[in-house]
Amino acid sequence: MYLQTDSQTIEDLRLFSKADIQGIYDIYNQSFTRGGQAIMEVMFKKPLNNREAILKRSSIIAAFVKLKTAFPFDGSLLDNVEKYITFDDNLDGGSKPVLSEKETQNGVTAVVGLFHILRRYLVSQELGSIKELEEERHAAASLLQDPAFAPVFNEQPDARLSFGAITAFDVLIRVKEKRKVLQLLQFIYHIDVYISVAQVALQHGLVFPEVHAKGTGILKIKGVYHPLLKNAVANTLEMEPSRNLVFLTGANMAGKSTFLRSFSTAVYIAHMGFPVAAASMEFSVLDGVYTTINLPDNLGIGASHFYAEVLRVKKIGQELSEGKSLFVLFDELFRGTNVKDALEGTIAVCGAFTNRKDSKFIISSHIIEAAAVLRKKESAAFYFLPTIMKGAVPEYTYTLQEGVTNDKHGMIIINNEGILEILKQGNKGGKRLNRQL
Repeated sequence: MYLQTDSQTIEDLRLFSKADIQGIYDIYNQSFTRGGQAIMEVMFKKPLNNREAILKRSSIIAAFVKLKTAFPFDGSLLDNVEKYITFDDNLDGGSKPVLSEKETQNGVTAVVGLFHILRRYLVSQELGSIKELEEERHAAASLLQDPAFAPVFNEQPDARLSFGAITAFDVLIRVKEKRKVLQLLQFIYHIDVYISVAQVALQHGLVFPEVHAKGTGILKIKGVYHPLLKNAVANTLEMEPSRNLVFLTGANMAGKSTFLRSFSTAVYIAHMGFPVAAASMEFSVLDGVYTTINLPDNLGIGASHFYAEVLRVKKIGQELSEGKSLFVLFDELFRGTNVKDALEGTIAVCGAFTNRKDSKFIISSHIIEAAAVLRKKESAAFYFLPTIMKGAVPEYTYTLQEGVTNDKHGMIIINNEGILEILKQGNKGGKRLNRQL
């Protein structure tokens, strides 16, 4: 049911905000309710690996895009309902044991009002036009028609309730029928998520991918870009069933990591059934997505960066050996070891990857010597991000091209920054360098 992934991938793709860095989740989350935010967070942590489930979710969101609908419930009303209905769930040693009379009255009044709004919404033409939500709509309507809730609809939503009615409703809502009320809230929270994502799709011009059956080996993304970047450069990459490995080269600062994040994020988000930042996309459903962009040393087991890379490759190998179809990304594979070992390891691992036709692999590397060997593999494709030299100043197009490049401009950048001259000035220059850094 769910796509396999891990915390390393979630960190690599920066799905959630960290410190002052915005996350992908923040773009899509325009939910009005705390419940909606919680559901969307789960969707981000648990993408789907079932074509029917992906199509159902994307079709619902696309329907709301077409309708250009607004969330039909008042956020403050729902906030009152949430606080009231979950009061008993949040008790701790420092909480008061009971709701006050005023809090109970406000909570009951909010639930009564919400039920009336929900009943009207469930029979609305707008909601009825979304066939993919038919089952959930009927289930919610059936809950509202439960005889236990008849007294709620005997009251007007803005009527002033007696103390006796408040007490009776409180027992009904928070004790006897609490489970059903929570189920109705879950329906509303999902509507909140769908409408939130639909509004984001309209605002940012996101597109819904075409979803193919698992095992068909299709992955085509045209005009993909990173949704968090302003004026992002779009790129296109198509991985046919017969070309399952991309070997990516380019100088530092040429945009490799940004492209890799953009492409991988689209693959990940597409498996959520959400629209993606691209001109168009087609993909075959996969079993898992694993990226390795910023792999830290594993200090917990005393592992160096290289050994952490080896363990990462081993994990991927174990998943592949079980017959799973994966999207796998390594940014600068085996950067934690010497050039000779990196070359041999890159050739061996990439060569093995090319034999797994049911999976897709993107490997970026500075070890261009590996490309000469990998060219013998029919399923390997080669792309690079170019650097254009304007005198001694490198300029970057950030536009993907076919082929291999041996661009290396590290010393040019070091010289352009005048670092060696600063260091030659002795201690005084060193202090100035520290201030600049």
